[in-house]
Amino acid sequence: MGMKVLVIGGGGREHALAWKFAQSDKVSEVLVAPGSDAIDDEPGCRSVAVPENDHSALISLAQKEGVGLTMVGPEAPLVAGLVDDFQKAGLKVFGPTKAAATIEGSKQFAKDIMKKYNIPTAEFETFTDLEEAKAYVRRAGAPIVVKADGLAAGKGVVVAETVDEALNALEEMMDDRKFGDAGESVVIEECLRGEELSYMAFVHGRKVVPMVTAQDHKRAFEGDTGPNTGGMGAYSPVPHLDGEWLKKAEETVLRPMAEAMADEGVPFTGILYGGLMITEHGAKVIEFNARFGDPETQVILPRLKSDLAEVIDRVMSGEEPELEWTDEACVGVVLASEGYPGSYEKGIPFDLPDVADPDKQRWFHAGSKRRDGGWQTNGGRVLLLSTLAPDLNRALESTYASLNRGTWNGLFYRKDIAHQLK
Repeated sequence: MGMKVLVIGGGGREHALAWKFAQSDKVSEVLVAPGSDAIDDEPGCRSVAVPENDHSALISLAQKEGVGLTMVGPEAPLVAGLVDDFQKAGLKVFGPTKAAATIEGSKQFAKDIMKKYNIPTAEFETFTDLEEAKAYVRRAGAPIVVKADGLAAGKGVVVAETVDEALNALEEMMDDRKFGDAGESVVIEECLRGEELSYMAFVHGRKVVPMVTAQDHKRAFEGDTGPNTGGMGAYSPVPHLDGEWLKKAEETVLRPMAEAMADEGVPFTGILYGGLMITEHGAKVIEFNARFGDPETQVILPRLKSDLAEVIDRVMSGEEPELEWTDEACVGVVLASEGYPGSYEKGIPFDLPDVADPDKQRWFHAGSKRRDGGWQTNGGRVLLLSTLAPDLNRALESTYASLNRGTWNGLFYRKDIAHQLK
């Protein structure tokens, strides 16, 4: 009899995590709180309507169900100290403490550590005064990057091509409080040029087990235009950025950051996510996250042949297990509500076209709900179609062929995911 696993969250990332945990020989059932209607459809998975911010109710659930391992999906519960509360209750949980999650909860905190330990990143300054920030932008000129210091659901970053655009972003963040308290402080940094790469690792203190890479598409529209989103699609591997870049990034970014956190007295346990820019001078860090990336999870986990529960168990025991990956490529394309990442309508019905091959292609739901026997939209990013194939081109062809069979009223998707390969 295997153990029960609890996954905290209810989006596309958590759908993929639940699906992967359910494949483990070590796992008897996967509970997901609050979960979703789509997660309930997965064999061996059960949603439990407990909000991710109700720490005491989540602890009670884990105790009542005899949960052997908890995995926290989203960043907000991590930054709010959910892991600390689970640890105090004597429960096994894979994720960073509140102090360690500050690596994502405060961009300034992460930047200061990178500066201290010589981890390559963009030059930056931090401001809490709007007029001082504006004066700095006018001196520095554009292009320039403006970031809300706190959590903003992946939307608190503006890559400003003009000074006016940067000044407008500062006013929205610091004056209009577009992102609430996240904009009390802002980080302004040089605009790095190159290609982005998502590089994640299973980490426990000084033990670091890197995963395969993925490339995410943050901008809403084709040609990498439009506002920043939480991600409109991803693919893995990233053939033109793997190889020597990867070994270097492991040696100069992932391992040094885990070492630095331990040296600072805030050892990191969980998924360390390095958002990198591969520049002509090597890999530089754009940001660190304290959890699996979304949508990268939905293209990386389908490639993982190793047992996810066993990998986490071994990492938490202080080992660095060798991960086994399929040579196949994986592509994921997000369908989002029209208007996202701004305001959008909910409750629009949609039908899911059949996938080409259920073993190789699957829908991960991020913002949907079942209504009257069908599906309705219930969020900004609604779905992701993930496809495994022998190579990236065939994965892309199969993904878009399935998407083209659907009628997507009120939804949109980018038709140029992985355009960097062309």
